[in-house]
Amino acid sequence: MGKDVIIACDFDSAEKVFTFLDKFTGRKPFVKIGMELYYAEGPSIVKEIKKRGHKIFLDLKLHDIPNTVKKSMAVLSRLDVDMTNLHAAGTGRMMEAAIEGLTREDGTRPMLIAVTQLTSTDEETMKKDLLIDAPIADVVMHYAENAKNSGLDGVVCSPLEAGKVHERCGEGFVTVTPGVRFADGDIGDQKRVMTPAEAKKIGSDYIVVGRPITAAEDPVAAYERCVAEFVD
Repeated sequence: MGKDVIIACDFDSAEKVFTFLDKFTGRKPFVKIGMELYYAEGPSIVKEIKKRGHKIFLDLKLHDIPNTVKKSMAVLSRLDVDMTNLHAAGTGRMMEAAIEGLTREDGTRPMLIAVTQLTSTDEETMKKDLLIDAPIADVVMHYAENAKNSGLDGVVCSPLEAGKVHERCGEGFVTVTPGVRFADGDIGDQKRVMTPAEAKKIGSDYIVVGRPITAAEDPVAAYERCVAEFVD
């Protein structure tokens, strides 16, 4: 499996995202379409970006009763994205239903990964707000194992946890890690962060990078820096 940098295109309009993507004349970076852009523009934005030749991670984090998630994933599978996700907290039954819905008649489907704990969540917050007293590392590993046992391809996790996920779930179980910042950058609202070089060393398969690229003075140069540190 090749490593890759996924750009989080957290824009609120098609005009803004296309203005950003037009800067990349030599490459077609893997992009993440999250709730903000998807809710602003709908499925058409996914189709248009796909038509431009980009791989797409559709980041909607589904979490509902199994039947609703199954039907929703069946709709998303028709958008021809490369990766999508859900919350592992939705339980094994929900994750199994998601796989059923996402799988097309010919047996193909996008990669499906599960969110363990958001990178904005630390152990203190988890205990105080979610009433989960177990150490955050144990919770992430438990959620990752549930995802694997439910047939998913991998998890979204902090880069701090990627190596441990591989140890517990195998090297083929994909780790997609947000919370990546340059060593000389602002960590923003992320609490569990790491640089691209550190994420590579610890075993992340994909890193998701937003503002360090999208808000950079030269986004293409920032993206190339990420690729140089993480992939090359």
